[in-house]
Amino acid sequence: MSNIQPNNPLHGITLEQLVTELQQHYGWEELAERININCFKNDPSIKSSLKFLRRTPWAREQVEQLYLQLISNRST
Repeated sequence: MSNIQPNNPLHGITLEQLVTELQQHYGWEELAERININCFKNDPSIKSSLKFLRRTPWAREQVEQLYLQLISNRST
């Protein structure tokens, strides 16, 4: 069985890359407005966000969805 996922836009992108790109595009303040989680509101950092998102599947899913919207908007 092959691990190739040609239809998965998140394949090959680490969570760190994803959060970094979102932070660079939106900034912490707008990220906190778009996704209501404390790691984006109170003393935000990539490291604290990664720690939280790795332990919290529902929050990670919201971040992944926002990233997918971002890359979808770029391609249109």
